[in-house]
Order: sequence, then C-alpha cells, then structure tokens
Amino acid sequence: MNTKTLFAFKTDKKIKEAAQKAAAEIGVPLSTILNAFLKQFSRDKEIVFSARSYHPTPYLEKILEAAEQDIKQGKNLSPVFDRAEDAVRYLHSQA
Repeated sequence: MNTKTLFAFKTDKKIKEAAQKAAAEIGVPLSTILNAFLKQFSRDKEIVFSARSYHPTPYLEKILEAAEQDIKQGKNLSPVFDRAEDAVRYLHSQA
C-alpha cells in the first residue's frame, strides 16, 4: 500500500521560488523533483549537486587529452566490429 506523508522543512524563500520556477519550466512538479532526490539519496547515500558543474580532475584531463591526440593521429584505436564475437576475438588476441 502506497502511503503518503507530509515533509515540511525550512528553506530560503528565494530558493523555493527559483526551484518552483525551474520545475515549472521543465514541466515537472517540484514535489516530484524532491521525491526523486530523496529516493536517489536514500539509495546511493551520496549527494550529486549537478552533472553540469562537474570538472574533471587534472589526471582525468591529461588522460582525455592523450586520448584525443590518439584519435587525431589514428593511434591506439580498435577496429570497428559488426559482430560481438569478432570484438571478443580481437580483445583476446590483444591479451
């Protein structure tokens, strides 16, 4: 049985208004967004504020730059496969 409960908390009025506006812009009730956040937090026990504000670490940036150079130079690339079996065979041959 799905039971509902009221969850009241205090927040800054401007934050609430901005969140309501953003929710309305994407056509989703703010309560749906808050419930999704609470479900994700309960499941993962972590807080992700925004994927858009993610900045890779210097180490990851270095790896990405090297990969981009390899792609430009055609180095360290696997062939394209039409069948999974061919891809597996290729991977085994590289071991």
